[in-house]
Amino acid sequence: MGKSRTKRFKRPQFSPTGDCQAEAAAANGTEPEEDDGPAAELLEKLQHPSAEVRECACAGLARLVQQRPVLPSLARRDAVRRLGPLLLDPSLAVRETATGALRNLSACGGFEVCDDMVTKDIMTPLVALLKECSTGLDSNEMSPQKKKDQNKNSIENIANEAINVLWNICECSSRAVSIFNKEGCLEIVLKYLSRFSTNVDLAISVAYCLQTVTEDNPELLKSFSTPALHVLESAMLSPVSSMEYLLLKTLVAGTVWNLKDIIPSKSQAEIINAILKILSEVLEMDAGETVIQMKEAETQRIKTAAETEDTLQSANGDDLMEDEEMEEIPHRRKVRRKTFISDLLPPTDKELRETIALLTAQQTALEIIVNMCCSEDPTDDEWEELSSSDESDAFMENALSECGGQLLSPLCLSHEVHTALTHHLLPKKIFDKTAFPNSVAVDVCSRSPTWKPLIRKMNTIQCRALVCLQSLVSLLDVDHLGGPAALQTLAQHLSQLLFSQPDFAKHVDFLEAISSALRALLQTMASKNIPQCMTPDQLMTLCTAGVRSSNVGVRVNVVSILGITGSVLAKEDGTLDTLKTIGYSLLEVATKDPCLVVAGEALDALFDVFADGKEAERASVQIKLLSTLKEFQPVFKMKLIRPSTCQAGDMGSIPASRRSPGKEMATHSNILAWEIPWIEETGGLQSMGSQRVGHD
Repeated sequence: MGKSRTKRFKRPQFSPTGDCQAEAAAANGTEPEEDDGPAAELLEKLQHPSAEVRECACAGLARLVQQRPVLPSLARRDAVRRLGPLLLDPSLAVRETATGALRNLSACGGFEVCDDMVTKDIMTPLVALLKECSTGLDSNEMSPQKKKDQNKNSIENIANEAINVLWNICECSSRAVSIFNKEGCLEIVLKYLSRFSTNVDLAISVAYCLQTVTEDNPELLKSFSTPALHVLESAMLSPVSSMEYLLLKTLVAGTVWNLKDIIPSKSQAEIINAILKILSEVLEMDAGETVIQMKEAETQRIKTAAETEDTLQSANGDDLMEDEEMEEIPHRRKVRRKTFISDLLPPTDKELRETIALLTAQQTALEIIVNMCCSEDPTDDEWEELSSSDESDAFMENALSECGGQLLSPLCLSHEVHTALTHHLLPKKIFDKTAFPNSVAVDVCSRSPTWKPLIRKMNTIQCRALVCLQSLVSLLDVDHLGGPAALQTLAQHLSQLLFSQPDFAKHVDFLEAISSALRALLQTMASKNIPQCMTPDQLMTLCTAGVRSSNVGVRVNVVSILGITGSVLAKEDGTLDTLKTIGYSLLEVATKDPCLVVAGEALDALFDVFADGKEAERASVQIKLLSTLKEFQPVFKMKLIRPSTCQAGDMGSIPASRRSPGKEMATHSNILAWEIPWIEETGGLQSMGSQRVGHD
């Protein structure tokens, strides 16, 4: 089972004007203009003497950078270096819009753009801006009340934009994280976080940033003083007055988990229990019911506002003026027509924000739990270095022997985490989240353009819960999971989820998540000799769809499921036809799949299925397994010499223990190098299961 880190999950892209619009434009069939004209004109206006013109130019760029095709043009025209100085512009409005433009650029541009921003030294003015905002908030406490409120709001808004830029860049660039450490940014952002009781939006942005920069950053951990930890503690223990505060507590809990290495041993159990108590409270909430209630509250608020507007108009006895009349009386306030309901909405929709905060908190909670279930794993670079060295073969054989067949499994659960998980009943709460979203809530959201994106967030929570379930099934004892009967019930539940969707193969994220959970569950059931519930027809339906998927993770999972199920059936009577079908499927994957990771997994599965049992021996002869493998051996060796067609982007979607081509190539190269000759010497495949150590 693979290791999943929070940063490896695709996170939402935030911007001052909403989500990145490039995908939406493509979905609507409207492609943004690629003309350099708007970009060039806006960039020229950044140097204009008028602050209003500079502000408008920055606002225009904030919208423009959300159109992916214009990014190369902006890069050619050095947009980052032109926007950078405006972070320290004399005008607060210009600072805010310039920071917003950079926020959108970093959110929509991805890793390459963020790395380029660091190369072009955006961190220097950004850090200076954060320091000035911190000083400005302190000095504002002494200013007259009206000016104080205005300046405080502007400075906090600028700080919020700047923190989001910092978060985006640090998530994509290790150089940015290094600068964060050296420039003492921790003290600055913690000062912002300490204002959580008066500005939760800023605190949430800081919490996101802290969760990113504290992950795998031992240098920064040394900078956490006792007062710094007290700031985190205060935020984590703050009362929940809204869903946004619930999200804040969840994010801070994730940051505290990242700091576990600097927490004294005597306090570990207490801290872990506090973290999981927060996550338990978050997951206990019914998101579907919350969606329904919040949407009803929004509808009622709009209706009440409309009735109030009618009452005011009746009391005044004035008819609604036409636009022409309004133009003749410029100093008189325009009376908006009550038919424009959207005009009655506040600038931010509280109910929608609250609902999004809850859904995001639940997604984050599930991701934190997955990370808790993982120990440190060798990096991809380390695997590649090992696989290319002369000692790689010896290392692989020793690792397999010492780990009982599991190649440095990254899953690990400390006693403190195990105790807290079971004490707060998290396995049950995670199981509940694997169900499909509330159909009424989905219907409510589908009827509102502003609420429709929440459907995807609810589906994402289901996928995260399935990934989380995979980790727990792999780690907890059968008794802690409810016993054999509970595992069989869980298998039936997952099968029902899968096959209730006639087009499940089209939903790649869902298919990868549920196949990962099924793989872990079936492996656990097989190891404990618990009868499995998936029928041969269901198995082949899943695997037929899975092996055709473009997602490497899905293909790896379904091939593994075939191997697990086949190895169980091989020990039973009357399974010859099913074993032949499984054998043909695995041979086709092993010999035809372009990705070495998948082909290697298929080889592993073949050796497991046909390692032992009379039915397996008969099936292997009838499908000509040995001769096919002998013919395939030189072909596979050539694939090892040449780069695999399995792309880096595909690798990122599969479990981390399967993510490094170097690791997999070395493992499966060993299998073909000594397994097939050994089979020839012994004259068959029987008894392989008791003598080979290549797979658990």
